[in-house]
Amino acid sequence: MKLKRILLPLFFCITHLVFAQSAYRIEGQIKGLNGGSCILANYYAAQIYAKDTAQADKDGHFVIEGNKPLAGGVYEIVLPDRKTLYRMLIADDQDFSFTADTVDIVGSMRVKGSRDNELFYEFQRFMKDKETEYQKLKAQKVPDSDKRYKDIQDQRKAFYDNFMKVNEGTFTVKLFKASAEPELPPAPRLPNGKTDSAWVFNYYKSHYWDNFDFSDARMLQTPFLHQKLDRYIKELTLQTEDSLIKEADLVVNKAIKGNQKDIISYCIWYITNQYEMPKTVGTEGVFVHMGEKYYLTGIMPVSDTATLKNMSERIKVLKPLLVNKIIPDLGVMSYRAPDKLEYIHGSKADFQVLFFYSPTCGHCRESAPKLKAFHDKMHAQGVDVMTVAIEGKEDEWRKFIKEFKLEGMTNGFGLVASRQVVYRNDYDVFSTPTVYVLDKNKKIIARRLGVEDLEPFLNVYKKRLALESKPAGSRQ
Repeated sequence: MKLKRILLPLFFCITHLVFAQSAYRIEGQIKGLNGGSCILANYYAAQIYAKDTAQADKDGHFVIEGNKPLAGGVYEIVLPDRKTLYRMLIADDQDFSFTADTVDIVGSMRVKGSRDNELFYEFQRFMKDKETEYQKLKAQKVPDSDKRYKDIQDQRKAFYDNFMKVNEGTFTVKLFKASAEPELPPAPRLPNGKTDSAWVFNYYKSHYWDNFDFSDARMLQTPFLHQKLDRYIKELTLQTEDSLIKEADLVVNKAIKGNQKDIISYCIWYITNQYEMPKTVGTEGVFVHMGEKYYLTGIMPVSDTATLKNMSERIKVLKPLLVNKIIPDLGVMSYRAPDKLEYIHGSKADFQVLFFYSPTCGHCRESAPKLKAFHDKMHAQGVDVMTVAIEGKEDEWRKFIKEFKLEGMTNGFGLVASRQVVYRNDYDVFSTPTVYVLDKNKKIIARRLGVEDLEPFLNVYKKRLALESKPAGSRQ
């Protein structure tokens, strides 16, 4: 059995796109291009899609045009080699021309009729020239190089500041601001004289979204929204349920204030999609939160009713089985004494591993020797293992236990249970094996781990508990 994703690709959820006011015509003349098919491709978050094509002649001349306007954003003109890209900004000016050379894209690019593209390449040319100057100085190792390096940096900074001020309001400036890092003021010093790195991090994170315009629909047609979301959620946010939910709501609220439905939809979809099948243990609660708060309330527009129904059903299954919830108790036929039941809540160990499996499942058979090795090593350290066969015949179950020498564990035949149970719904067993780790109070501390990950997880978890039990002043 394999768990399938509920969420549809985002383009099923998008309701509209904001378009410019006129049709488009882009004329290109590229030296070094000797014919072939050129593609106009648009960004949609992290992906790039072919929008239109044009045939270049032997002199490298081509025209890409259409009678419907293009959505504003970042586009690429892809040359016939499918490797060379010429970035173009689409804003209000959609009738423009350019000349360039395949040898030096940035240096040779000249644009007419599109102020944003003129500015875009003017900026890049200046920065490229200064970088070339810097690299030459670095290679020469001249005596006053430090001063000259600083001069170049000062020139770059002065150009940047003036460029942003003079061209404020253009799409080009908006993109540069969106992609720029927050500017950090001097950080305070700790009593030991070192920079307060926690202050630096917190300042950086709190100002991360300052220059991103959630109210501009064109930002979805650039790579920058996805890139910033990716970094903010995956790198700047602690991968725990509480932290992720807090930051998810912060981002979505910024999008809601921007009042662009498609940007709101993308932010919600992106975060929900990351935690439907999360890579970090114990973060499924983010999916539940996003589903309940945004999908099932209608804040996230979804026209496909099957998606909403599936999400509602998935949340119903997941919610009682999230990390920090007490797992529902269950008694199953005991391998040791068939007339008795083995209960999940019957173990008094500090930790308990639940292993739901099928005796005929290939992955379960591969995991069984690893599970035995884990049990043999960790049982003396206060870890119990309980296996529960959720399907198959009783003789297949008994044969499995004997074959893999699992008699030292607590083994149960789940088809004979203390109550009516559907493992798929009651314990989220969509695939086998499914593993839970419980503490002594039967609180779930991990779920859906691989057997090979059990020992490393418990070692880290125990260290964390030991650290948390120390007085705050003694932690290092």
